[in-house]
Order: sequence, then structure tokens, then C-alpha cells
Amino acid sequence: MGQIILRLDRVMADRKISLNELSEKVGVSNVNLSKMKNGKISAIRFSTLEAICEALDCQPGDILEYKAN
Repeated sequence: MGQIILRLDRVMADRKISLNELSEKVGVSNVNLSKMKNGKISAIRFSTLEAICEALDCQPGDILEYKAN
């Protein structure tokens, strides 16, 4: 079984946006965004994903990657 890898840290670095700035734009706490950034979550709401994509001007595929085993 494969796994989903979060690339939020890479997209944030490409856009030169800090965790605090993204948190303010998205309306999600720093703690929760930090967990996402470090891949320590098991689920994400579509509304949160939409807000992140809007704030970072990206597509969900830029943040989520599927890795087959």
C-alpha cells in the first residue's frame, strides 16, 4: 500500500511564506499548520486544502503526492 506525502513545506519555501503568515491567511492555527507541514496528520478537510491552495496560489497536487511502495 502506498502513502500520501505532504509537500506543504516545499510549496511554502517556493512562495517564501512563513508559517505565521499562512496561518493568518488560511485561518488555521500555527500548531495545526505545523503538523501539516511536518506530515504529522492523517486527514485534511477540503475546505482547509482549498484555503491553503488559494493562499499559496497552487493546486492540491502541488501539496499532496502519492508514493507507491
